[in-house]
Amino acid sequence: MQDMQAKLQIVSPEAPGPELFDNAEAAVERLCALYAQAAEFLKERFLSSMSEGHPGVRYRAFYPEVRITTTSFAKIDSRLSFGHVSQPGTHATSITRPDLFRHYLKQQIGLLLENHGVPVQIGLSETPMPVHFAVANYPELTVPQEGAGSFILRDVFDVPDLTTTNDDIVNGVARPAADGTEPLAPFTAQRVDYSLARLAHYTATDPAHFQNHVLFTNYQFYVSEFEAYARAQLADPESGYTSFVSTGNVEITDAETEIPLTAKMPQMPTYHLKRKDGSGITLVNIGVGPSNAKTATDHIAVLRPHAWLMVGHCAGLRNSQSLGDFVLAHAYLREDKVLDDDLPVWVPIPALAEIQVALEDAVEEETQLSGYDLKRVMRTGTVASVDNRNWELRDQRGPVQRLSQSRAVALDMESATIAANGFRFRVPYGTLLCVSDKPLHGELKLPGMASDFYKTQVARHLMIGIRAMEHLRSMPLERIHSRKLRSFDETAFL
Repeated sequence: MQDMQAKLQIVSPEAPGPELFDNAEAAVERLCALYAQAAEFLKERFLSSMSEGHPGVRYRAFYPEVRITTTSFAKIDSRLSFGHVSQPGTHATSITRPDLFRHYLKQQIGLLLENHGVPVQIGLSETPMPVHFAVANYPELTVPQEGAGSFILRDVFDVPDLTTTNDDIVNGVARPAADGTEPLAPFTAQRVDYSLARLAHYTATDPAHFQNHVLFTNYQFYVSEFEAYARAQLADPESGYTSFVSTGNVEITDAETEIPLTAKMPQMPTYHLKRKDGSGITLVNIGVGPSNAKTATDHIAVLRPHAWLMVGHCAGLRNSQSLGDFVLAHAYLREDKVLDDDLPVWVPIPALAEIQVALEDAVEEETQLSGYDLKRVMRTGTVASVDNRNWELRDQRGPVQRLSQSRAVALDMESATIAANGFRFRVPYGTLLCVSDKPLHGELKLPGMASDFYKTQVARHLMIGIRAMEHLRSMPLERIHSRKLRSFDETAFL
């Protein structure tokens, strides 16, 4: 059987050969055409095979790619952290969903053309497009589980391949291809496709709705406040916001439109306040725990957001703190464990000045406090993240000693994970938490104890996160994506 399958004729769509482009818009148009042709080919062959059975051949289509070859070091603006290859040679990346990433691709290719003065090559990669990802573009179709069809799917079509679906590039362990080609982008096409599919599953919203500024929270209380803010913005024709998207891809453009209740909530309910250029705000309720925080950021990272912030609740560790006080993280103690294999704990996670300033300015605006008076309601310091919600019930001597030695002022289960994955994925990150309990001082989080706090502080806390994002939106992209997040041997694409 294996010999027979190995001898099957491979049928692929006819496509134009590789071509050089010195115009970013034209290059992206060719990427879109090549991708659409491959996805349509696989869809049509999939439908015919499902109705007619094994076709007697093997169908294969390939992702398009961007490739650039340089023979000299480019003289570039040393302030820029992206938009140029690190050394002469050939750099390439496979591309998926160029329609979704049109603005990003135009921007990144445009920078390559400008900084290196040589054309980019657009053609087909050597990476087959899995039928699962091609069919995902057509919501009315689904790929059956292995064994559900009349033939073995992988005998006729390519399926996801873990050798090209990994984080080797962002983790800094990727090796050049056999011909010496280096990666041009932080993610391969299959890795992006995998995350796009998972995002739709976990958030119950289409990845196309995600905005460039992402707020993470660990409490549902923030959702109703976000919706209320969104409706107020939709009612204001000068706000610049165009629509609000709720779970299930329910999109409204009028402030008074009702949103039907969701029968079954997804694991990570997500909401989008959109602007035409994608510079709006997405709110993700990741729930509780570092595993959820890692899962969400693992997948959102492929969308290349301009910033993500954690605005959740935490345990205050200092006696001088009060319920409702804010904590601006300037360092992280990582005891969450979920990223240890990808990012060793000895790697420092620095605070990013641009994010810190935006958050502090937003706190000042919302509290009307400034300077030394701001210390009445906000502390900067180390935030510790743990993987055990009930850490208080164990022998506290070890944890409390580490918290003291690290000078931690707050403890939660998500912030360090989100910051560490932001560092790993080169996505600007920050954390502003709100104290909801003080376990070391007998103020445990119990039913009813913090009800007044929740009512009065949730709206203010959320607004601080929104204001910070608005500050960041007005900043040049090259300033937000600073060199602090890039190593000495980086991909050209952001």
